[in-house]
Amino acid sequence: MTDTRTVAVLGTGIMGAAMARNIARAGHPLRVWNRSREKAEPLAAEGARVAATPAEAVEGADVVVTMLYDGPAVLEVMRRAAPALRPGTAWAQSTTAGLQALPELAGLAEEHGQVFFDAPVLGTRQPAEEGTLTVLAAGPPDHRELVAPVFDAVGGRTVWAGEDGSQGDATRLKLVANSWVLAVTGAAGEALALARGLGVEPEAFLDVIAGGPLDMGYLRAKAGLILEDRLTPAAFAVETAAKDARLIVSAGERHGVRLDVAEASAERFRRAVEQGRGREDMAAAYWASFDDGAAPAADGGDGEGTS
Repeated sequence: MTDTRTVAVLGTGIMGAAMARNIARAGHPLRVWNRSREKAEPLAAEGARVAATPAEAVEGADVVVTMLYDGPAVLEVMRRAAPALRPGTAWAQSTTAGLQALPELAGLAEEHGQVFFDAPVLGTRQPAEEGTLTVLAAGPPDHRELVAPVFDAVGGRTVWAGEDGSQGDATRLKLVANSWVLAVTGAAGEALALARGLGVEPEAFLDVIAGGPLDMGYLRAKAGLILEDRLTPAAFAVETAAKDARLIVSAGERHGVRLDVAEASAERFRRAVEQGRGREDMAAAYWASFDDGAAPAADGGDGEGTS
């Protein structure tokens, strides 16, 4: 088998478009489809064929990659694609769809003779654009050579979590990792919001932890987005973070684990969406600390804290 695959990418939002671009640049013939066609059109400049329907996109594909909003969206789109799927095609399901969605998705794959890979990715806009995502994958060892060149095109490494995609081992790992990402994002926003309320300069907080075990690059990256008002374009949108937080809470509940921080994060992101910040970077959940979505003048300060 050669290292070239004919690939169909269904869903060309923030992550899907970047992944598709790197797949094309790696030399794989590429077809793309998106519900809003204008989001897929720029990929034509990379040599991709923009399809009018999911079925048109997957016809003749060796590998199908789904990067859509959630499980129901994936199921609906792949049902539309099903008449054109050929037996033996590898389906790399990269949407963060949650554990409850997987049985039906894997069942659809089995019904149509597809080789199902549970393959969510870790990373946001920048690593997606750079092709340095971490691919978390589960699927049959005998068929991994089919998807390996595609995973290599989008990721810096692939972590194999299991041998049966329908069991959701990769999704489980993704939910655990995302629980940490969302917790850190929420904590960063709350610390900056508290600084604003108490009249503490955010830079003073960042200086006090600099170089110590509590300092981290992720905190500084998200703090920079908030303090410099660079919340668009989103690296990872508030509305997507809200969806992922709900999936994490649901997974915990179904497995007897109470996740107080994740539940609070879900509520925090929900409030930010209600404030009209759903398409902004998830750091915009900072504003959920303020009831009207606007930061008050800082107590005891000069009213010129974080804006």
